[in-house]
Amino acid sequence: MNSSAIRTHIVQPSPIGPLTIVAEGGKLVALYMDAQQHRPVDDSLGAVGDPSAEPFAAAVQQLAAYFAGELTSFDLPIAPAGTDFQRSVWTALQSIPYGQTWSYAQLADKIGKPAAVRAVGLANGRNPVAIVIPCHRVIGSDGSLTGYGGGLDRKRFLLDLEDRSA
Repeated sequence: MNSSAIRTHIVQPSPIGPLTIVAEGGKLVALYMDAQQHRPVDDSLGAVGDPSAEPFAAAVQQLAAYFAGELTSFDLPIAPAGTDFQRSVWTALQSIPYGQTWSYAQLADKIGKPAAVRAVGLANGRNPVAIVIPCHRVIGSDGSLTGYGGGLDRKRFLLDLEDRSA
C-alpha cells in the first residue's frame, strides 16, 4: 500500500469542542465534531497522525484563523468520499459566501435539481468535512435553523461567528 494513501487523524481543540481531522493521500477526507451525527466509528479514522505534517498543519492554522474571525475562505486540499450527487451538493455548499445563508431550495436550484430539496438536505447532512465545506450555512426556507449534524447550538455558534466577522 502506498504510504501517502494511509488514513490518519488528529484531534484538535476548538471553541465548539474537539474536532477530529482525517486525512488520506495528503488530503482532508473528513472533519468531525464530537457526538456528530453520521460520525463513523473511531476504528475507521486511521492511526493518530502528526499535527505538524500536512495537511494537518494547514488545517489547524486555518481553523484557528476561522474561529478568530480572520479567515473567510478555506484553502485546503479536500477529497470527501460520496456519491456523485452528494459531491455536487458539497461543491455547491462551497459557493455560499461567508456570512450568508441559503435555503435547501436555493441549494437544490444551484445544482440544477430544484425538485430534489429533500435529497439535497440528506446530502448536506452527510457532509464529511464540516466547517470547511460550510453545511452550517444552509437554513430552512422560512429562515429557521434546521437540522445540523453537529447540533443546532454549534450551527448557531458558527453562523453568529460569521455574522460578527462579515
